[in-house]
Parts: sequence; C-alpha cells; structure tokens
Amino acid sequence: MNINLPHFNMKNLVKEAGSTISRVVQLTEEKLGTTERTEYDLHFQNLAERADVTKTWTEKLVKDTESVLIPNPQNRVEDYIFEKIEKSKPKRLSNLEHLALDMIEAGGDFGQDLPYGQALIKVGQAEQKLGQCEHDFIATSGICFTQPLRKFLEGEMKTISKERGILDTKRLDLDACKNRVKKARSMLGQQSKDGISPEAALEQAERDLRVAQAEFDRQSEITKLLLDGISTSQASHLRHLHAFIQTQVRYYKQCGDVMEQLQRELANLGGPTPYIPLDQSNASASKSNAPGGPSATRAGPGNNNSSSNQASSGHRPTNQPMHVNTDQMQRARVLCSYDAKDHTELNLNANEVIFVTECSPVNEDYMYAKQGLMKGLVPRAFVEMLDEEHDVTL
Repeated sequence: MNINLPHFNMKNLVKEAGSTISRVVQLTEEKLGTTERTEYDLHFQNLAERADVTKTWTEKLVKDTESVLIPNPQNRVEDYIFEKIEKSKPKRLSNLEHLALDMIEAGGDFGQDLPYGQALIKVGQAEQKLGQCEHDFIATSGICFTQPLRKFLEGEMKTISKERGILDTKRLDLDACKNRVKKARSMLGQQSKDGISPEAALEQAERDLRVAQAEFDRQSEITKLLLDGISTSQASHLRHLHAFIQTQVRYYKQCGDVMEQLQRELANLGGPTPYIPLDQSNASASKSNAPGGPSATRAGPGNNNSSSNQASSGHRPTNQPMHVNTDQMQRARVLCSYDAKDHTELNLNANEVIFVTECSPVNEDYMYAKQGLMKGLVPRAFVEMLDEEHDVTL
C-alpha cells in the first residue's frame, strides 16, 4: 500500500522555528525594557495613526448607519448572513406597512361609506406609499454608502493591517539581528565556541543584519504606499457621503409629497369634523406678529387697527385655525388650580410657572400657553404675568 506523505523541508521548518523563537525573545525583552527597538520615522507614525483613526470611525459610521436604516438587530444579522452566502435577502414588511394593512382592513370593517372608515383607508394607503419609500431609501443608501465603506474595511484596510503585521515581523527580525551583532562584537578576542571563531560569528551576524535591513526597508516602503492611499479612499468616501445625503433628501421629499396628498384627500372627505390641513400659515403668522413685524407696525399708537380692536368677545376660541407667536413667550405664575374643559386646554396647578403668549386674534379670556412639552389654552384670569417687560426666547 502506497501512502503519499506530504513533503516537508526540515531545514526550512527549523529555520522558521528559530526565527519565531528569536522574535518572541526580542518582543519579550522590548516589553521588559531590556533591549532597544527600531522606531518608525515620524511620517510613518502619522500615517499609521491616521489609518487607525480611519478604521475605527469608518466601522462606527457603518454600524450606526445600518442601525438607522434597519433598527432591528436581528434583521441586520439575518441580512448580513444572506449577503455572505450570496443569496437574496428576505422580503419583510416594515412597521409602516403592517400599520397600513391594518388600517385598510379596519376601514373596510368599519364601513367604507362612513367618514372614519374612509379616512382609515386613505391613511393606510398613504402609509403603504411611505413604506415603499422607506424600502427604496434603505436599498439605495446601502448601495451608495454603507456597502462601499464596508468594502473598504474588508478590502483595503485588511490589506493594510496585514502588511503592517508583516512590517512588525521584519522589524523584530532586524532588531534581533542587531542584538546578535552586538553580542558577536563583544565576543571578539575570546576563544572559539562550537568550532566557530568570534570573527566568523560576527561576519555571519553582519550578513544577516544587512539582509534583515533590506527586507525591513522594502516592507516599510510597501506599507507607506498603502497608508498614503487612504487619502484617496477618503476622497471616495466623501462622494459616497454626498450620494447618501442626496438619497435622504429625495426620501424626505417623497414622504412630504405623500403627506401633502394625504392632507388634501382627507380635507376633501368632509364629514362632521372636517380635517384642517397644516400649511405654512403658522410660520407666516408668527413672523407677522413678531415685534417689529408688519402686524406690530400696523398696531402702532397712530394706527386704528390696533390689537385691542381685534380682541374677541370674551369666549373661548372655536375650532377654527388659530395662529400664535411661540417665538417670544412670557413667564406666568398660576394663581390657582384649573381642570381643562377639553383637549384644547391645559390642566394647571397652583403656583407653577408656565410660558404664555397672546392668541391671534387676541382673546379677552384665554391665552396660549406652553407647559413643558404640552401646549394649549389657559384662562387669562388664572395666571399672573411675571416678566411682562422681558420676553423669553424658547
């Protein structure tokens, strides 16, 4: 029976084992501080430091971006596995799409002829469009941003790490040869050992040092060229970042268009409580009501159209759109507790401090207030102004 045994070159194995032991000894002595080591030049150290920073932050950016695009960590792991085995990722519904399906189904059960059922169906259809926009955004962002950065980490950065490891090995060999040369020089004038004269040992050590120095210099140049290439890679990463921002802009614009269309459709449905679309009127009203704005100018001492002429008849504002200036609000103390009559009002506790401003048009009985994160109407009689002369910018 013929058995094919692998061919081993014992001489090379012994040589490699000796080199490995020499490196371990050299590294140990360096850690203990009992021997000198060859230091890299300042330019190389700067390049290496920049490479380490680039690697660290690129890994974080990729991880954070993927967390934003796919918040579920289990889905991210699943997608990564399918990508590695080169199979198509599973198609899964997003949370928006699950909500959309339930809204459409609920609208059908409640009655497509009823206002609530019609509104649920319209909103569900809009959520479906938003879900599709989200799918497109995730896919495009992966192609234009995360995948190129991950390819950089798994390709160029791995190559750089590998070559730097080889350079460290060459540096250990070089320092070990330097130590052998020092030791051989210290043996000159002494008796021969193991049949080798000190002069022959020194000559061999110097020969090994020249070879080690040449190999170190060559590997150092190779590593420097790779480290210099990081500047080119970062220029490419900047283009990928621009593409990612453009993708985000398109995504949010598409979402805004979908919501604008939904508002128009809900407003057209009518019903007992018609939907009032949000627009830019709030912002324009704030500007016009700001100090020094058009409204303030018209409300001057010599103008008959002052804010006092716009005061309401003293009742609580209706459900019609109300414009308020929330840019400048004043502090006020609550005189006594108050329970809100409906969702448009705020509950008040005695002695708490809130921020208030006038409604537009001004109402004699109510003011618009901000209580923490909540906003709404409060009775004017229940608050006492604390700083009427100084506005507070929120």
